[in-house]
Amino acid sequence: MTEKHADLQVEPQDEPRRWLDEPKNIEWIFRILLATCIALVGVDFFLHRHTHFDWEAIPGFYGMFGFVTFWVIVIIGKNLRKILMRPEDYYDR
Repeated sequence: MTEKHADLQVEPQDEPRRWLDEPKNIEWIFRILLATCIALVGVDFFLHRHTHFDWEAIPGFYGMFGFVTFWVIVIIGKNLRKILMRPEDYYDR
């Protein structure tokens, strides 16, 4: 943060709490998502696929492939940031 914005403070609003403001609801969403992912990988053991390559028949292959691909994109993005990053006052000059 720059020095001119360091003294800004966010005052709490008098808004009613929404259902996503409660940590227990976030925990439930995470558990439901995790259970759905586990169920889909479990179904993959019993599902017959017509694959072109042998590695596509591995149960959970598409989930693992998607996760690894996402991870690689994040790593590439972090390194690309070092190349493309401009100083904070780049447009003020």
